[in-house]
Amino acid sequence: MKKNILITGAGGFIGGFLVEEALKRGYDTWAAVRSTTSREFLQDERIHFIELDYEDQDRLEETLRDHAGEWGKWDYIVHNLGVTKSTNYLDFEQVNNGYLRSFVDALQNTCTTPDVFLLMSSLSVMGPGDEKGYKPISPTDVPFPNTYYGVSKLKAETYLQSVVGFPYTIFRCTGVYGPHEKDYFLMIKSIKRGFDFSVGFDKQMLTFIYVKDLVAGVMDALEKGPLYKAYFISEDKGYTQKEFRQIVCEELGKKFVIPVVCPLWLVKLVCHVAEWIGKVTLKPSTLNRDKFKILKQRNWLCDTSEARNDFCFNPKYSLREGLREAIAWYRSAGWL
Repeated sequence: MKKNILITGAGGFIGGFLVEEALKRGYDTWAAVRSTTSREFLQDERIHFIELDYEDQDRLEETLRDHAGEWGKWDYIVHNLGVTKSTNYLDFEQVNNGYLRSFVDALQNTCTTPDVFLLMSSLSVMGPGDEKGYKPISPTDVPFPNTYYGVSKLKAETYLQSVVGFPYTIFRCTGVYGPHEKDYFLMIKSIKRGFDFSVGFDKQMLTFIYVKDLVAGVMDALEKGPLYKAYFISEDKGYTQKEFRQIVCEELGKKFVIPVVCPLWLVKLVCHVAEWIGKVTLKPSTLNRDKFKILKQRNWLCDTSEARNDFCFNPKYSLREGLREAIAWYRSAGWL
């Protein structure tokens, strides 16, 4: 019998690729969206749509009961819903933690708990790692987030882990890039225009995961991974900003780019101003005080060995291969 899966946050960058991968693997696929959610990348006629109201517990539970009565419970749930930037930091708490708690409680109260519930979290829950010796962040390290975003994600993880018998898996993802993504696209666009901006003069090691490798890892973990564990998800290699720039330049065919190293004090000022403008215009800015702490962090290396051992996580795309495919998409879509 065909397995069925629910993907929350399906209208987002990662969500669209999760839906695509689930369909490719033959799952009966449900996409949780809101009435205002863009369905630009959710055009496959095989997709089932459902609206979940996380702010109304009774209504949420009624929706789950109605769905189970007609279709049965989901075998797998990937909770991909989350906020990464906002004009109000309380949104991180409400959406990343509060909605997770409401959803888990509703699943339990309606006896619709899936076989596996996978939470899409973030490497930001760990906070700054070793910024002198650059030792990769280890699964045995104690999480100590220094951003509102990271704190909200850690609270969600902690609640999930506190629910006795609830079948969870957690993915702590590093920087995710690929077609449709907009933040790394801005960096690529800047390099195309001849400028590459980096933050701080001290060495910084960056890590990435191509979106197609990420979603393949999600499905592999659902199908054959053990429960009750949190995994770091990243390509097993670190890059400097210079290496990132060189790859982008080569893939763009750009021969001359001016590297601009911004001192931390200037980046901090820009982030504060950008956040203020975002609040005035009610449009969340990519740059804000929370983002500054992320940009400031020098070491994003992490140990992915447990994911490799437990469900054979093996990214197929190097940063070069992923950027090549992403840049080709940006060009075909008219973004570049």
